[in-house]
Amino acid sequence: MPKILVIEDEAAIRRVLVKILSEENDKYELEEAEDGLKGLEAIKNEDYDLVLCDIKMPKMDGVEVLEAVKKIKPEIPMVMISGHGDLDTAVNTMRLGAFDYISKPPDLNRLLNTVRNALDRKELVVENKKLKRKVSKNYEMVGESAAISQIKDMIEKVAPTDARVLITGPNGTGKELVAHWLHEKSERSVGPMVEVNCAAIPGELIESELFGHVKGSFTGANKDRAGKFEAANGGTIFLDEIGDMSLSAQAKVLRALQENKIQRVGSDKDIKVNVRVVAATNKNLQKEIEDGKFREDLYHRLAVILISVPGLNDRRDDIPLLIEYFSEKIAEEQGTSKKTFSDKAVKLLQEYDWTGNIRELRNVVERLIILGEKEVTENDVKLFASK
Repeated sequence: MPKILVIEDEAAIRRVLVKILSEENDKYELEEAEDGLKGLEAIKNEDYDLVLCDIKMPKMDGVEVLEAVKKIKPEIPMVMISGHGDLDTAVNTMRLGAFDYISKPPDLNRLLNTVRNALDRKELVVENKKLKRKVSKNYEMVGESAAISQIKDMIEKVAPTDARVLITGPNGTGKELVAHWLHEKSERSVGPMVEVNCAAIPGELIESELFGHVKGSFTGANKDRAGKFEAANGGTIFLDEIGDMSLSAQAKVLRALQENKIQRVGSDKDIKVNVRVVAATNKNLQKEIEDGKFREDLYHRLAVILISVPGLNDRRDDIPLLIEYFSEKIAEEQGTSKKTFSDKAVKLLQEYDWTGNIRELRNVVERLIILGEKEVTENDVKLFASK
C-alpha cells in the first residue's frame, strides 16, 4: 500500500491534495504535515513511498526539506509544490534531486500522472536494491580467520570514505572481492563500478581505454569515445593489476588523481571526473619502483590505505567454510543436489599446497563434485584433486 506524505502549510491546499489522491486510489495511505520541520520529523520516523512538499513554508522551506531528505533517505521521490512566483525555485529543485514539481492550484491530470510516475519510480528503486543485494552475493567474502576478519573490519571503516585503496596479494586470492565490497558499502554504490584489467590491455591501447579518444587521434579511431574514467564518474574505478600499466599511462592516472581531470587521447580539452580509485596488484611495487617500472609518486597517491589479501595457505582455517560455500554455489549453478565432503576429505584439502589460492580451490571442489559420488571422500580427493 503506497504511503504518501503531504507537507503544505496552507490547510485548504493540503485538504485538496489529500482529497484528490484519496479519491484517485483508496489504497493510498495519506499523512499530512503543516510545515517543513514536522514533515522532516515524520520522514525520519516513517518510510514513505512519496512526499509532496510545498516550497514556501514557515520554519523550514521546501528546498531545505528536499536537501535534508536527499541525505537521509535519498530513495524517496520528492514532488515539489510551487506557487506562481516559485517557478524558478521549483526548476532549481530538480537539480537538487526533486522528482518533479506541480504548480498551484494543482491541475488534476498533471498531479495524478506525476504521483503515478513517482510511485513507479520508487518501486523500481526498491527492486533495483533487491537485485543489487542478490548481485552482492557473487562477491561474498567467506572466512572467519583472523586475517579475513581484519580485512572485513578495515573495509567497514574505509568504505564510507573516498580514500584511495591499494589491494595487494597473490593471484587468485580474491582482491577483486575486496574492491567490490569497498564500492558496495560506500555511498558511491548508487553509481557505477568500472573494472579495468591493466594486464589484459595492450600497452598502446591502455591510455585510450582509460581516458577515451577523439576521432582521428590514431588509426582505427573512427569516432569519439569515452574512456573508463568517464564511465565511472560518480562511482568507483577498479584498476586491477596496475603494476602492469605503462609509465606514460601512469603519468596520466597521476594527473587524474591530482586534479580530478582527464584528457582524451588526441585532445587538449580537460574533462572533470569524480571517481574513487581502487587499485590492485600481485607485484611488489616497491621493487618495481626501484627498477624504474612504477612511479613512486603514483604509488603514494594510490596507497592511502593498503589492504593485503593473504594466500589460501595462510588461512587454512577458512578452507572448510569455503568448501561448503562453493558446494552450495556450484549445486545451484548446475541445478543439482548439493554434495557433502567427508571430514577426512576436508582435512586432506586443508593440507593441500594451494599455489592457485581461492581460484584453484573452487576448481578442485567443482571437479570433485562432478566426478565424485553423493559424498566426496578421502579417496576422491586423492584421485582427483591433484589432476
